[in-house]
Amino acid sequence: MNQNLINHLIGIVGETNILHSGAEKERFTHIWKTDIPLEAIAVVFPTSTQEVSEIMKYCHSTQQEVIIHGGLTNLIGGTETQASQLVIALDKMNSIEEIDEQSRTITAQAGAILENLIDAAQEKQLLLPMSFGAKGSAQIGGVVSTNAGGLRVFRYGMTRQMVLGVEAVLPNGTIISSLKKIIKDNSGYDLKQLFIGSEGTLGIITKVILRLSEAPTSRSSAIVGIENYEQVIGLLKFLEKNLAGMLSGFELMWQSTYKAMTSENSHLIPPLSQEYPYYVFVESLGTKPAEDYSRLEDLIGQALETELIQDAVMAQSERELHSIWQIREDVSVLAAQANFDQHFDISIPIPLIGKMVDDAVLALEKLPFVSCVFPFGHVADGNIHFIIGKKENNAAIIKSINDVIYQPLKAVGGSVSAEHGIGLHKKEYLSFCRSEAEIELMKTLKNTFDPLHILNPRKILSIE
Repeated sequence: MNQNLINHLIGIVGETNILHSGAEKERFTHIWKTDIPLEAIAVVFPTSTQEVSEIMKYCHSTQQEVIIHGGLTNLIGGTETQASQLVIALDKMNSIEEIDEQSRTITAQAGAILENLIDAAQEKQLLLPMSFGAKGSAQIGGVVSTNAGGLRVFRYGMTRQMVLGVEAVLPNGTIISSLKKIIKDNSGYDLKQLFIGSEGTLGIITKVILRLSEAPTSRSSAIVGIENYEQVIGLLKFLEKNLAGMLSGFELMWQSTYKAMTSENSHLIPPLSQEYPYYVFVESLGTKPAEDYSRLEDLIGQALETELIQDAVMAQSERELHSIWQIREDVSVLAAQANFDQHFDISIPIPLIGKMVDDAVLALEKLPFVSCVFPFGHVADGNIHFIIGKKENNAAIIKSINDVIYQPLKAVGGSVSAEHGIGLHKKEYLSFCRSEAEIELMKTLKNTFDPLHILNPRKILSIE
């Protein structure tokens, strides 16, 4: 059967667009773990939506399971494969087809790298406000299919808020094309929303239209040292009130994380001393560079005078601004210090973040196999990340750590995934933030779109 599949795929995409001999040595399952070999029948690289459609028609007719690969930056097992599965990689569908300056939209194929879209928009004095550490590798189809978040969700919203149009291929090969540039379209069900955030389980996104904003001409930043969590919330309210919509970033880092990011073993230089329990990274975007900088500087000064904060440094150049935000974004520094690391991205009601993180850290530090705990996150939207290092690793240890992080969330209306998704790794904990009725409705959607369960099977949901 495998040879029949390979021959059929060659007929669709050509010999040069398929890896089937030694493919496991030429591809991998995660961009940061390139030593993990790929187990798959083959990797096929379609170059058009029509080719994706033809591939899926054949796979549907033969009940061949398919896994979709984008930029391979996911953290929840979304791209893990089995030897009996086929991988469709969207690397060669990477064109930026149009930037419409009048409608302020950008149209791109699913394999286009996010950072390339950001740069292309910037050349037209427009802003695509998605921003996260993996933007140089993440493909826009994966970004949309996982409804990615990032550093500017507080001001601009999740990816979902930026998507105007989607083209997708269903598991049976049907092409659903809703590539509209309009903002208002109340003509029945908003079908594109079914593909946004569904992690490739309902269809393969092949093209997107994203809404752009006018590019700011100023970016001002500060890093702030704070004594307690109540002051963190106080500073957020103070800046929100006085920056009149210009506040675009408000990122929180706990002391242990800041120390690790700026230690002697790191290439990052600490702009503030390492004595404070909390560090806040502030960003404002505007249109008047000198005035905007002075405005943020004055507000930070007022916060110091009223003892709302204890210390602060303003970025006085592009270089300093970049250095400050590297401390927040370059989480590879943490991963290098956390052996067998586990990653978390949970949502917590903002007023409860301080106590819940403190409780989690205390519980984790009591576990004999935990070597380090690094919390940080997008506190303005309630999204907290943990990177947890371990002295050893096995399934029981992973579950013990998961239970510490996830168990308290149900009682407070939190979520086990703020932005990374569910994939394979969080399926067991989906019921902590979704009701039985919600999960059953998800299963109904999966069974309706993919009754043979061939597309990204067993991701998000376990369906027999």
